[in-house]
Amino acid sequence: MNDTHTPTRRRHGAGRIALLVGGVLTALTAVGALALGGVALWADGEKDSHGYLSTDGHRFATGTRALASESLDIDLDGAEKLVDTTDLGDIRLKVSSESGKPVFAGIARSDDVAAYLRGVAHSEVTDLDYTPFDATYANRAGTRKPGAPGDQRIWVASTQGTGEQTLDWDAKDGDWSVVVMNADGSSGVAADVKAGAKVPYLKEIGWGGIGGGIVLLLVATGLIVLGGRPPRDPRPAAAAGGLAPAAG
Repeated sequence: MNDTHTPTRRRHGAGRIALLVGGVLTALTAVGALALGGVALWADGEKDSHGYLSTDGHRFATGTRALASESLDIDLDGAEKLVDTTDLGDIRLKVSSESGKPVFAGIARSDDVAAYLRGVAHSEVTDLDYTPFDATYANRAGTRKPGAPGDQRIWVASTQGTGEQTLDWDAKDGDWSVVVMNADGSSGVAADVKAGAKVPYLKEIGWGGIGGGIVLLLVATGLIVLGGRPPRDPRPAAAAGGLAPAAG
């Protein structure tokens, strides 16, 4: 005899599996939202008194006349108004000389930096590892002595002097390079560098992520509970125990 309830059981089974799968996926999304919220709140607590989230200080050194970063390609992709009206994109470098000489730090278009350092022995930072910290350099040969960096008109932001120097820059579209030198352009550059940026709305992102994660976790729990319930027998109670007696 064919079981007329088999299609119904299959539909119920498929529905339970869909609820369980949906619950698990929602739970994973909830965990991600909670993790994002926690990281954002932690980062917000790490900001300094000026609102910058900064790296630790790291030592960069070369026997050449300049340290330069690789070209930093910044494409705001239509977000210029957001950057201009918020703290997003505010960059800060803190540089301290370890050579005993006044230090210079500047940011300029990469093409302008390349022209300034053409024929000058300098080192380009090509890679950074942070655990533990290690900088990889590509040395560029040259014999020309550059003009004092502070006298050049290529910098969009620069600073120089003794002690810790602070460079602030509002990021713009383009290809940019960071240069650290002795202020007199001499060889043997050694400096401690900290990099920071303002990242607004971290607190809002953090609490939003945690709140959203909790809601998703409740939804996931409900889906899993519903999917884990045993199916009800669709047959009438009488059918389970035999035919009911006919009325007299």
